[in-house]
Amino acid sequence: MWHYSAKVQVSTFRVHWFYYTALALVLFLTGCNSTRKVNYRNGHYVSAREMARIKAEERRRGGARKSKTVRNTPAGRTKVVAKRKGNSAPSSREINTVIETARSYQGTPYKYGGTTRMGMDCSGLLLASFSAIQVPIPRSSNEQALWGTPIRPQELRAGDLIFFGASPGSGAITHVGLVTDVSPEGVQFIHSSTSLGVVENSLESDYYLSRFIKAVRPKI
Repeated sequence: MWHYSAKVQVSTFRVHWFYYTALALVLFLTGCNSTRKVNYRNGHYVSAREMARIKAEERRRGGARKSKTVRNTPAGRTKVVAKRKGNSAPSSREINTVIETARSYQGTPYKYGGTTRMGMDCSGLLLASFSAIQVPIPRSSNEQALWGTPIRPQELRAGDLIFFGASPGSGAITHVGLVTDVSPEGVQFIHSSTSLGVVENSLESDYYLSRFIKAVRPKI
């Protein structure tokens, strides 16, 4: 009787062991499959942290937006969800060309009404920089302030235009700059200063922050 009882106990143990092992395996595979579906990007698996970083970067750049289109098929009308880029987001290549062109003028002296390396004013710098991608823009800073979509300071990105007044608190636009870099450390912009000519400065400086009026995203 003792031997028979022992065999029954061993058999019961094995059945339980196989059951719980199989259950654990199923749960593990299910978890893996759901994770891969959630964190699959462009044919590659990425971590949750990396996925969050990618989505944050897309939001910052005003990246792809989902839109619904309707396609007629032999079986009837079918709704298709497609991705497209936001209309206000110029390509990185175009913006880089504009920024590099503006930077090539660094050191050029200020000259009211000027648009060449002999001398240029703030709006003239932008005129010359955007001409590098064959995009004509208005001549004066006041007109350039209307050439684009108004954005909030926290939405700034490279290629945006920022406008200033002559004195702190002024609402009359007298100066314009081109944003060249946006990072956790701050916002950099290039402009033609009346005293220093074409230079890059930080928007976070007290001088420029106190004179800041508005920002726009150019129509490209």
